[in-house]
Amino acid sequence: MKIGVISDTHLTGPGLSMRKVTSKLIYTTNETLEQLQQILQPHFSGVGLILHAGDAVDLAVLEMLESFAPVRAVVGNMDSSQVRSRWPERDVVEAEGRRIGLIHGWGSPDGLPERVLESFDPSVEVIVFGHSHRSYCQKNGKVLLFNPGSATDRRFAPYRSVGLLHLEDKIRGEIVRL
Repeated sequence: MKIGVISDTHLTGPGLSMRKVTSKLIYTTNETLEQLQQILQPHFSGVGLILHAGDAVDLAVLEMLESFAPVRAVVGNMDSSQVRSRWPERDVVEAEGRRIGLIHGWGSPDGLPERVLESFDPSVEVIVFGHSHRSYCQKNGKVLLFNPGSATDRRFAPYRSVGLLHLEDKIRGEIVRL
């Protein structure tokens, strides 16, 4: 099974709102939902599941992702009250008999992988997180720590990115530069 992984999209749906203006100013996010959908098409077409690790900001982002596959998400520090009412802060997703921890993250980017690792019990094989906007794919003991980066923001990283998790004999993470 192939899983699409995305985080920190910081986009809003149609219409002008204060959140949309703020998001554009802070994150220099100029993409629309339609443009993001086109960018994701070659990478998320054919995935069996999509994980969003928070800061979707608007439910419209998660609804757009559902055009590719079922979505599981968690909330981040920038998410709207609508997103917060629908999704948890932390989750464990079961796929193909594998347990995947899903969390946004918090605080400084320094030490973030270690902090999210402490948020789950040792039964998870992968922890997907976001928050830093920086891609990360490294094992810590038996757990793969995986941050897809941000598909829309380059301010904190040298490139925009999403991720793919390949559930095979071993779980393999892949960072996809956009």
